[in-house]
Amino acid sequence: MDLIYLRSFLEVARCQSFTKAAENLGYVQSSVTTHIQKLENEYGVVLFERFGRTMRLTSEGEQLHRYFEQIIALYDDSKHLISRQISGHLDIGTIESLVAYFLPPVFNRFRQAFPQMNLQALPLAEPHILQLIRAGELDIGIIMDRLVCDEDIETIPLRQEPLVLVAPPGHPLAGAKSVHAKDLHDLSYIATEQTCTYRAAFENLLTAQGVAYQIQHEFGSLEAIKRLVGYGLGVGLLPRIAVDRELAEGHLVALPFAHPDITFYTQIVLHRKKWKNPAIRHLIELLAEAAETDKRLAQ
Repeated sequence: MDLIYLRSFLEVARCQSFTKAAENLGYVQSSVTTHIQKLENEYGVVLFERFGRTMRLTSEGEQLHRYFEQIIALYDDSKHLISRQISGHLDIGTIESLVAYFLPPVFNRFRQAFPQMNLQALPLAEPHILQLIRAGELDIGIIMDRLVCDEDIETIPLRQEPLVLVAPPGHPLAGAKSVHAKDLHDLSYIATEQTCTYRAAFENLLTAQGVAYQIQHEFGSLEAIKRLVGYGLGVGLLPRIAVDRELAEGHLVALPFAHPDITFYTQIVLHRKKWKNPAIRHLIELLAEAAETDKRLAQ
């Protein structure tokens, strides 16, 4: 006897409707009707009876309802128990800004679901992450880049990640309605590390439009960049998630600069042949849920 029949039975009993139960379960009504008929044939009883537009369980249906609830509960508990006992390690390649501002709550929830799984987050440059994914040396990558198109890599977009050009309060361009690349001529610039993908996109845009710029400092630390920008030593291009607090508190301002060439996405990357075990599937679900929650809060 398939557990799917029991779930259909319980949903029909809850909704008191074959049509509504089918909608909730994602089946056509005829499938739910067939499930109930198979149960009735199995037990040799009628499980539901109709009185006009009203549907209710027969006495036999009420007795079986209690047993079926217990069977489904035991089955679900067994799956949960086994999933929590999965052990091993999960190697993740990611970047500093995501480790610092996006991933910690996700990792905390993952540990609650898989306490025996050793989750190792490795801060790496994105080209290196993709290289290790192709070689099968990382289980999963979480990066911020243009959408990856690679025959060996599966890409799961989570959200578009806004990048902001931040400056100290009172900056000459802070009051502008919009800032274009040409407005940044000879501007002092605090850069991220050379392997940073959005730094490369920004500098390529400035170069293509003939805009001269001066790199005053170069750091791998976003906190260091924010502090230097706050002291008026230059502007910095950073993910919005990394500067939300400083913008809200007025320590930094966002210049009204945007360009379609600087459109980046937080995304999951993994090898197309990688087996998504329960731990990986759960992590992907948590990441998607966190991205969607942050997106709603930002609106």
